[in-house]
Amino acid sequence: MVYNVKILFTLCKFLSNTSLFLMDWIMADDILYLLDGKGALQGVQLSVSLWREVESLVKPKLKKKEMFVEQEEGPLRDFETFMKYWDFPYPYSPQVTCPHCGASTDDWRKEGGKNFILTNANLGGLLVFHCLACGTTIRHKHFRDHVSHEHTVFVKK
Repeated sequence: MVYNVKILFTLCKFLSNTSLFLMDWIMADDILYLLDGKGALQGVQLSVSLWREVESLVKPKLKKKEMFVEQEEGPLRDFETFMKYWDFPYPYSPQVTCPHCGASTDDWRKEGGKNFILTNANLGGLLVFHCLACGTTIRHKHFRDHVSHEHTVFVKK
């Protein structure tokens, strides 16, 4: 398990305030400090045995991180280029639906339709979206006479 430095300090402070016994048995092999190229601490990895001992104490203290994904400018510029050269015989549809969780929007470009982020677009007709609700990747492949919709479900490993 990898945690950022702030969580490490919270964990150490929490453990030292609640149970000195736990701090006494932590061995060097139970905590791996993750450093960047300059030697600055970036995170910590706990051994499974240590995590099992402290998980029930620590989890309630951790704030759940909201997944926040921003729309990058690159795919939007590519989408504008795609639309500039649109020459398909059917009209463009901005509707996106996630077949996995059911999230849907009539227009992903509008403020109210921000259930999806455009992650890739190209002149060949491929638009790739990321579902913010479940992480599924949704692909709209525009061909001369039809649009193919495909998806890949996000699997947490």
